[in-house]
Amino acid sequence: MKFLIADDHELFLQGLEFILKKQYPQTEIVLTNSYTGIFEILEKQKDFDLIITDLAMPGANWLEAIGRIHSTCPEVPIIIISAVFDPEILQKTFDIGVSGYVSKAFPNNIIMSAINLVIAGGMYIPPELLQLNLQNRTLPIRELIADLDDNKKPVKENNVLTPRQTEVVQCLSEGLSNKQIAYKLGLSEGTVKIHITLLMRALDVSNRVQAVNEARRRGLLKE
Repeated sequence: MKFLIADDHELFLQGLEFILKKQYPQTEIVLTNSYTGIFEILEKQKDFDLIITDLAMPGANWLEAIGRIHSTCPEVPIIIISAVFDPEILQKTFDIGVSGYVSKAFPNNIIMSAINLVIAGGMYIPPELLQLNLQNRTLPIRELIADLDDNKKPVKENNVLTPRQTEVVQCLSEGLSNKQIAYKLGLSEGTVKIHITLLMRALDVSNRVQAVNEARRRGLLKE
């Protein structure tokens, strides 16, 4: 795998690199300390599996910068790890297309869990933002809530998944990407990521392959 990490605090940058290298020893990690650095790197190489960035950094306005990163590498998930933790700002980042937002104040195990979840194809939404979305039904969660409202009961007695989540895991078993699943099911890509997050949690697994295997073991897939 290959990660791009950006943060203008040198100690945090080095600390995060150390933690990631420990968990993913074979991963190539590229470091920079500004949005300008991110743009320069992405001009030369776009084959990253994950981009982790701070929010407030030199080189550009964060809203424009995150949007530019996402449009440059639309298939690469983005996680923001920042000291800024305002619900309105969090919502805007998810509207742009980020896959996770984590506070720097969170313990290392929470940060790593969020990173692992996003690498597995899911989305990490801070509990504070999820609660706000449940109350206000704002995008990108609104589409998911509609799904949950219409699909509260599992398809089978031994199925812990909703009908929509069962459709998503079926698509995973067919080797479809998040974008392909979104197109097939008429959902946004962000909603697909949330469904993957929830179904992995329901099946008590940590990645897409395990989710498919567990769903197959439970007899939930159409063979």
